[in-house]
Amino acid sequence: MAAKRIIIGDSEISVPEKLLTLGIFPIFGIALIFWLFTGVYTVGPDEVGVVQRFGKYDRIVQSGLNYHMPFPIETVKTPKVTEVKRIEVGFRTVGKNQYRTVERESLMLTGDENIVDAELIVQYKIKEPINYLFNFIGPELTLREASEASLRTVVGRHNIDEALTSGKLMIQEETKELLQSILDKYGTGVQVVAVQLQDVSPPKQVIDAFKDVASAKEDKNRMINEAEGYRNDVIPKARGEAQAMIREAEGFRESRIKRAEGDVAKFKAILKEYSKAKDVTRERLYLEAMEGILPGLEKYIVPNGEDGNLLNLLNLGGTKGAK
Repeated sequence: MAAKRIIIGDSEISVPEKLLTLGIFPIFGIALIFWLFTGVYTVGPDEVGVVQRFGKYDRIVQSGLNYHMPFPIETVKTPKVTEVKRIEVGFRTVGKNQYRTVERESLMLTGDENIVDAELIVQYKIKEPINYLFNFIGPELTLREASEASLRTVVGRHNIDEALTSGKLMIQEETKELLQSILDKYGTGVQVVAVQLQDVSPPKQVIDAFKDVASAKEDKNRMINEAEGYRNDVIPKARGEAQAMIREAEGFRESRIKRAEGDVAKFKAILKEYSKAKDVTRERLYLEAMEGILPGLEKYIVPNGEDGNLLNLLNLGGTKGAK
């Protein structure tokens, strides 16, 4: 088939002469068919298609084979709405198991005016593709700055001990809630899936001093625990001894009361008998008193008469008959 060479710029193409004899309309028709076929597109299973007509949002299409009017009438964007993405705050991954710290993002001030080095990972996904495409300019940069601002705000509410030890989970949850509220406020169409603190530590320049402080706190806690143990051992013993003394005193009190009541009853009985026969009762009391006194005394028998000399009987000289 004869062909005619046509030079366009620096290029030279061969066009069949028969095609040229058909005129411009068949060529235009073929071009139109090809142009119309450019509107065929596929939306993946993890995507949605957002169709724009003359730059304005028109509709959303689901996964599968779809068609839109070719460019420039309509265009389509297919964001991945099920993919979980992540951003890094305070560090960057530069290789396998290799990281680089970004101090301008990681250094933060705590509520008690101490400085900590905090690194954060935020996982997110698209929940509203329209807002994500048209309201969210520079998603990664904007999300990183919002995450950094949220983390700084939350760390500023806690003291350094909470940030380094027991308060990490609380800081993560508060950061997630604050970040989500910021993103919702500006209609970004992003859902925060998870917020995880990778590392929270003192700055490298003062980490040795922090270790000394931590060691001192551990010693303090150990001594407090030892003191608590000693107290828990001594106090029950002291309470037991106190209870024993109280019971002993109560027993002594009861015995004295009973004895006094017995003495009173005895005295009343004697008084009653005394009122009936005073002389007899007085004589009986005297005899009873002598019975209690005399057995304990040393007795001397002195003969009657003028020769009864008590001094001779006492043996004052130590030998019999001594002068």
